[in-house]
Amino acid sequence: MQNVNIWSEEFGAENDTPILLIMGSMSQGVLWPDEFVGRLTAGGRRVIRYDHRDTGMSDTVDFEAHPYTWDDIKDDVYRVLDAHGLESAHLVGHSAGGLLGQFVAVERPERVRSLTVIASSPLGGGEGQVLMRALLGQPQPEGSLPEPAPEFVDFYRALMAAPPPQDRRAVIDGMIAEQRVLHGTGLPFDEDAARRAQERIFDRARDLSAAANHRLAAGGNPDFEPVGVLHQVKAPSLVIEGSHEPVKPGHGAVIAEQIPGARLMIVAGMGHTLPPETHEELAAAVLAHTAG
Repeated sequence: MQNVNIWSEEFGAENDTPILLIMGSMSQGVLWPDEFVGRLTAGGRRVIRYDHRDTGMSDTVDFEAHPYTWDDIKDDVYRVLDAHGLESAHLVGHSAGGLLGQFVAVERPERVRSLTVIASSPLGGGEGQVLMRALLGQPQPEGSLPEPAPEFVDFYRALMAAPPPQDRRAVIDGMIAEQRVLHGTGLPFDEDAARRAQERIFDRARDLSAAANHRLAAGGNPDFEPVGVLHQVKAPSLVIEGSHEPVKPGHGAVIAEQIPGARLMIVAGMGHTLPPETHEELAAAVLAHTAG
């Protein structure tokens, strides 16, 4: 494992049941909303969230000098558990964080008390290839995962062709526009709240552009994900997807089909983010799933 300092914080009592929150690719740990974390803590959980390497307050890496892969990002999960003195914990992952949680549950089952996967894709399902083909306008082979919503594809095609923003305001405006698309169309989008959240993300990042190294890490090891292994997951598993998921629509059902005994939960109105309207329902589900 590379010597990279990972920022983390924990809430709740040390002897409470531990939950490790794993955020998605290129995303800071504080995207786990404070209200959601607070509900888990009030429910008797010791909650830990952290910034992936090259995001937020964790170390940024000179990728050219010290390249890494998603295996390293996955191994950071173990490093965070170790740093907090935990042999095992309940894992809750969002998007690519859910993918990491699946991998850890397969690779080190003794470290996973339960698994909750939110807005994610199945491990080894080829989600990255599906997204790339969608962006390039290429047909999807038979049996591929469902592709993203058209508005998501259109947004990222335009983003790839646009010049980079030149100042803080323009960067944050672009981040809000992205959040609007990820939010989906099922619930009202609170732009003021989104601005406050993205300003926080911008201001606490050591180097906001370093998060793009996650894409380089994916390219450095395109075979990162093992295929056909989800049947090996032994941890009790809860799979959560929003009814208006724009990025990975229907992927939750595929995960639930492949993990023995997994339960699929659909949250009405939710897209690919964690808006306030969903916090009570999500927290209640996670508390019930991590009880006992």
